[in-house]
Amino acid sequence: MPSLSHPQAAAGTTAESARPRPAAPTGIERDPVAAAVPAAPGVEQRVTIRDQHLRLLQVTLRDQTDVHNELVQVNEWLLHPSEKLELQGNVFVVENTLTGAGRVLLKLAPLPHARPGPGAVDLRVAPRDDSGFDFTLYRAADEGEFVDLPFVGGVAGRTRALQQFQRSRAQTAPEHRLPRFLSNTWGDRSRDSRIRVEFIEKEIAAGARLGVEVVQIDDGWQKGITQNSARSGGQGLWQGFWAARPDFWEPDPVKFPGGLQPLARQAAAHGLALGLWFAPDSVNDFANWEKDAACLTAFFRQHGIAHFKIDGVHAPNARAHVNLNRFFAAVLRDTGGRVVFDLDVTAQLRPGYFGLIGTGPLFVENRYTDWHRYWPHQTLRNLWQLAWWVDPNRLRMEFLNQARNQEKYADDPLAPARYAPDALFATVFFSNPLGWFEVSNLPDDYFERLPALVATWKQCRAELFGGTIFPLGQAPDGSAWTGFAAVADDGKSALALVFRELNPSAAGSLALPGFHAGNSARCDVLAGRGSAAWTGDVLHISAAAPLGYTLVRITG
Repeated sequence: MPSLSHPQAAAGTTAESARPRPAAPTGIERDPVAAAVPAAPGVEQRVTIRDQHLRLLQVTLRDQTDVHNELVQVNEWLLHPSEKLELQGNVFVVENTLTGAGRVLLKLAPLPHARPGPGAVDLRVAPRDDSGFDFTLYRAADEGEFVDLPFVGGVAGRTRALQQFQRSRAQTAPEHRLPRFLSNTWGDRSRDSRIRVEFIEKEIAAGARLGVEVVQIDDGWQKGITQNSARSGGQGLWQGFWAARPDFWEPDPVKFPGGLQPLARQAAAHGLALGLWFAPDSVNDFANWEKDAACLTAFFRQHGIAHFKIDGVHAPNARAHVNLNRFFAAVLRDTGGRVVFDLDVTAQLRPGYFGLIGTGPLFVENRYTDWHRYWPHQTLRNLWQLAWWVDPNRLRMEFLNQARNQEKYADDPLAPARYAPDALFATVFFSNPLGWFEVSNLPDDYFERLPALVATWKQCRAELFGGTIFPLGQAPDGSAWTGFAAVADDGKSALALVFRELNPSAAGSLALPGFHAGNSARCDVLAGRGSAAWTGDVLHISAAAPLGYTLVRITG
């Protein structure tokens, strides 16, 4: 049975996606002659597929999310002997349209715009005289590698192959490979103006009430002052930290007279952990990588701090990437893989989605209600679109304090305040949840409505991230029936989370890729408001209230 084309795919190419342009057709017919293909610089790898009926997907990903919000675009071709292609990207899919079997060709490197020497071509596609096509992959000698992932079963098989591969590259210790619910002090835009021991003590106590597992102190815990500091006056640093002052990364003795150890002990007593923000020194292509690595290793050994948000990275050339990789590798080696990095991909030139896939979660977005830039359905959309290609186990996605800045959204029917606190958590349920707020500043209804769903998330966590995660329904746009499912490897059980956005229908029906229970499946609602039934190989959800969710366990 032919597989469906990808839901994000759009036929054809863009000006940036296929280059250089072929010569204009003349209309004069001649027998085809094989043209010599000039070699591209670097290392090449060729895959030959002797099938005629092939679909090719080129996946264009975007980071630098401070200026980009649509993070995934997919171009689609049905390959034809008259058309040659030259494409850029990190993810390509070739699939037989009749059988659903194919290959994912994955380039483990930064996105094209962020590479030290971005080439014009990552993949050349050329028809063969003996039927079929040659796919020639190119990479610079100092780039990562190409991975050829075979799959069967169309979209379901492709998604499973991608997620299993990404999980196989995890470098952290096994106990740190499941997502953790993390809070971060920066999301309410007080920046570092409130950071001091008394405030963090309140954050730890409130975090324990909410179910947070890591309370992360963002920029401002250290002696040195950065450009983002509320007290910098535009004079702070964004690199050159060690040259400015050797004690830049020591805890500020005014804010933390007793250092960080008392806070680390308090966090442990509440059953959670302390995390820190950190910016490796980008100056001179990370020439100070050894000092940075020793600094984080010392925090781990002295205070047990194992969660670091990595920000401020700017890697414009090959030497910078080599030294940055050395920094991460040294910390992971010297801590036995027990440190977890959140790699910020919001700005500058950074390794991105596939540059350092085993190092830790990706901190995907900075969104603020203060700047009128946060909508829950837009974050849900980014997670939904990325999940086809980037394992959700690797994504850190945020939800905010919806009580703040309500006046900025006026009568917006999709304003954050229209969502209940637990519905906001549900939008990031299939990721590493980020409470992008001051926990101690949350309204009471967060503590009344959220802990039960957080507890359910923790109970289901191994199941959620042990199977294959599939986006369901339509891409979120504010009016869709949409969601996710985690399907067990045997295809006989699944966890599904379904959202009714501002859709006029109180009932939705969604297919579950990879689920094989037939008509005999049982549905148990675990959270949310709604009812569920499985009939005719489709999940049917009824939900009276819009902007809500229903979490269902389905067993065959």
